[in-house]
Amino acid sequence: MLVTSRRQNAIFLLSVACAAGMLYYHLCLFVPRAVEVRAAQGFGGGYSFGADFYPIWLTSREGLLHHRDPYSPEMTREIQMGLFGRGLDANNFAAPQDYRAFAYPAFVDVLFWPLALLSFAVVRVALAMILPAATAVSIALWLGTFRLVAGPAVLASLTLLTLTSYVVLEGLFAEQVGLLVGFLLAASLAALVDGRLALSGSLLALTLIKPQMTFLIAAYLLLWSFAQWRLRWRWVGGFVMVSVLLGVSSLLVWPHWIAEWLRVVFGYRQYSTPPLVSYLLGNQIGSRLGPLLIAAILVAAIAVAWRMRRAPPTSTELALTISLLLAVTAITLLPGHAVYDHIVLLPGVILIAFSWHGIAASSRLFRVVLGVTALALFWQWMLAPVVIAMRPILSRQLFSAVLSLPIRTAGSIPFGVCVLLGLMLREVMQKQLPAGERIDPREPGTD
Repeated sequence: MLVTSRRQNAIFLLSVACAAGMLYYHLCLFVPRAVEVRAAQGFGGGYSFGADFYPIWLTSREGLLHHRDPYSPEMTREIQMGLFGRGLDANNFAAPQDYRAFAYPAFVDVLFWPLALLSFAVVRVALAMILPAATAVSIALWLGTFRLVAGPAVLASLTLLTLTSYVVLEGLFAEQVGLLVGFLLAASLAALVDGRLALSGSLLALTLIKPQMTFLIAAYLLLWSFAQWRLRWRWVGGFVMVSVLLGVSSLLVWPHWIAEWLRVVFGYRQYSTPPLVSYLLGNQIGSRLGPLLIAAILVAAIAVAWRMRRAPPTSTELALTISLLLAVTAITLLPGHAVYDHIVLLPGVILIAFSWHGIAASSRLFRVVLGVTALALFWQWMLAPVVIAMRPILSRQLFSAVLSLPIRTAGSIPFGVCVLLGLMLREVMQKQLPAGERIDPREPGTD
């Protein structure tokens, strides 16, 4: 017991050091360089910190106070003025005319209308406190959802590393509502395993503020509910009720918002990077094979969802299915540049961290993928101190070349998590574990 306690304390101290290094790297080296490059490209005259929430704040303020259309060209130009200090034109190859248009469903403005009454300076400060707190709480919610026990040192380490990961730091600096979606998703699943199905469905409906992040999960849980309708109809009731309420309330303000939103969404693909499956194949191969691979992966995910449609709410099967579908979302539905939305990988990473022991002992493939994925994940904390140490001894040009080294593996992590969760789910199905039985859940750092 004393050995275990010392090991956990050592893990915590190491986590503090890693977190401090990554925080310094991101805030003092990476972000200033990104702001500098943005200014050199002519985009540095507006907001940088909080840039992703600014369109929501502005359109909510103008739409609900002055009844302006959030998707109009005039509104898009005002967003650009706030973010870049100037409007953009079609002759700028790096920024199409509709670059940074409001790309959210209109009910996002309805949900955030109270913030429209505040100045953006106040909103930025408030979100700077709310988003990290919500992300930290989501870790505890996932642990409770999966019935995993973490001591204070392990929980503190997990929280520190999560909040200082590149994924979360990018989301916090931009003040991305994807982090709020991550919290709502965790709260929804926590309510589901506690038997509060109506609350669970209602919370998941709120995640539709970024539908691409939770589309697969919503579809699966609808299928899961219909599979045992008498027991689970309340989940559908909560989900549909809140979804309809959001849709109707926004239609009352902007009757044509759905068609306008779809136009912006389809136009968004002109300047966003494709999903990771296509992006990592390159422009030429990815444009041809990417959609086929994405379709094949989604078909496989649908097959898994169909097989797991009767999984009990507290079972390993449901936990792994939810986590796997979220990992599939990260590589097939999210834009390749949207690393901040990879917060959807958090439940999968937690499950792997607590439950890998039994499977790793019996599967060489699992051990290899686990090792590569762990290296890719921890690469950021390992390389950040190296880059910090190299700053005084390298020329400005050389330092700029090595500055991005800690984030080089960010795009590979979702693939590793996806494969590991797939192998874990296959192991569960092969062993035919009784409902609710767990795969040797132990705290990291214990024997």
